[in-house]
Amino acid sequence: MAANKISKEEIILDSGKKAIASFPVIVSASRSTDIPAFYADWFFHRLEKGYSSWKNPFNGVDYYVAYRDTRFIVFWSKNPYNLIKHLDTLKQRNINCYIQFTLNDYVDEGLEGAVPSVDFRIATFKKLVDKLGLGHVVWRFDPLILTDKIDKDDLLRKIEYIGDSLKGYTEKLVFSYADILSYSRVKKNLEKNGINYIDWSTEDMTDFARNLCEMNRKWNYTLGTCGEKIDIEQFGIVHNKCVDDDLIIRLAYQDHKLMEYMGVCIKQNNDLFGEISMPMNSIDLGNGLYAVKPDKKMKAPGQREFCQCIDSKDIGEYNTCPHMCEYCYANTSKEQAKINWEKHQENPFGENITGK
Repeated sequence: MAANKISKEEIILDSGKKAIASFPVIVSASRSTDIPAFYADWFFHRLEKGYSSWKNPFNGVDYYVAYRDTRFIVFWSKNPYNLIKHLDTLKQRNINCYIQFTLNDYVDEGLEGAVPSVDFRIATFKKLVDKLGLGHVVWRFDPLILTDKIDKDDLLRKIEYIGDSLKGYTEKLVFSYADILSYSRVKKNLEKNGINYIDWSTEDMTDFARNLCEMNRKWNYTLGTCGEKIDIEQFGIVHNKCVDDDLIIRLAYQDHKLMEYMGVCIKQNNDLFGEISMPMNSIDLGNGLYAVKPDKKMKAPGQREFCQCIDSKDIGEYNTCPHMCEYCYANTSKEQAKINWEKHQENPFGENITGK
């Protein structure tokens, strides 16, 4: 398996026809829709079939993704309860994973229409950690949105309740400030639905970060921002990588094929006194082991300017998430998302999410 090289080969489709598919090693499922919440059964069926398809939102062309070489999956979800029953399948296929779990609290304000209660999602978070282990589930409160009904203190109070509840179950909190003006479609939908959002000023962002840092003294979570330009490292808040090579290495360093693909070397410390002198760009794995990363970064092409994610293959489709969040950037409209959800239900195991 060549380092950082995704192969492309011919596959046989369900119809018997042939097509060219990419064979990703790291899969993202998905930034575009909530696969664990709504399409988990579909995804694991397609994993068994060996491939799925997705439609490029920019040119409308169907592309095929095959799973023969897949070694790691990053799941994204606001309600990954339906994922729990499938996790043993990943283990059987020698596929590791972690979950970006967006656990917000906008229930009272109705900003996340189809999302279950906060306490249900906290319980789900804990079940996933019990099943997968600490580090495999990352807490996101994302986005942080200000409205005429939600101020900074409200957000901190919501975060504190969840943060207290997750103590011992998460190592990290990732957040971003809602940038409504950068997404004209989101702006239009919020205004259409009578939600009076308030833009974050630099002063507001800095003040919030300062207060969050103070709150974090009792948790000691790693705090990270997602895709943010603002530098608030003076509060110990880093620029996060959501598809994170460091975390993947830490969780799956024993997967030799995955490490070979990532260009990572696992080294044993041979110092007689047990002191590790690691080279730059290395990760301490404990037990006298450390990982040496390649000098060349695996940064994903085509992402936002300040995104730190490494390269992966996202398999979701826009306009397919039935959560109906008011601030969603992935749905053109609630109506279109509902239409596509209904299409999926008509053919729930088709090649792509919408049943085609």
